[in-house]
Amino acid sequence: MTRSPAEPLPVTADDLEHAVRLAVTTLREAPPAAWDGRAGSLEWDCWETVEHLSDDLFAYAAQLGPQTPPMDGEVPFVWRSRRPGGPANVVHADRAAGPAGLLQVLEASGALLVAMVRTTPSRVRAHHVFGASDPEGFAAMGIVETLVHTHDLAEGLGLGWEPPAGLCSRVLTRLFPDAPSTTDPWPTLLWATGRAELPGHPRLTTWRWHGTPRSQPAGRHT
Repeated sequence: MTRSPAEPLPVTADDLEHAVRLAVTTLREAPPAAWDGRAGSLEWDCWETVEHLSDDLFAYAAQLGPQTPPMDGEVPFVWRSRRPGGPANVVHADRAAGPAGLLQVLEASGALLVAMVRTTPSRVRAHHVFGASDPEGFAAMGIVETLVHTHDLAEGLGLGWEPPAGLCSRVLTRLFPDAPSTTDPWPTLLWATGRAELPGHPRLTTWRWHGTPRSQPAGRHT
């Protein structure tokens, strides 16, 4: 499947909800003893990586939350790491709740962002370090975080993971407009986020997405 940049489909709250549901369903298959292992190529263990993903989703929801979202920085929560080198999060899961509790934290954080994307008018803009974005952009960012970190986790936990091509294609079009459009969407998304090589394209050592809203017909604004 290749992408058609001439007729891009929007990224929706339903897409985000689907991505989180797929991730949680996959991660529930992990053996309980595997969560302390490293998550793929990351420096974090699998438990910390789910906390980081949950924190990303929570933070994107929070950024859209104020009546006047900040444009010069993040909503000023305190992000702290539990250990040197660990992810700095607002969201930390109670270890006593085990993997099932950890995945509830991920589900809840995803649901917060889904709700904010569904209810925030498309004209709203909020700060992100890669450029101010709209609700659709934050949904796409949340999907990318979910898909690629679940890839990291699947590598560390010994699980299979290949998200739907259409989902990957829509977020590539929205956030990575310069990515190849004639290659399979999932490998292309892994390439665009520095996680894989792509035929004819060396592995990236640095990468970023472009969250700036695309021009839209007036009828799509609320």
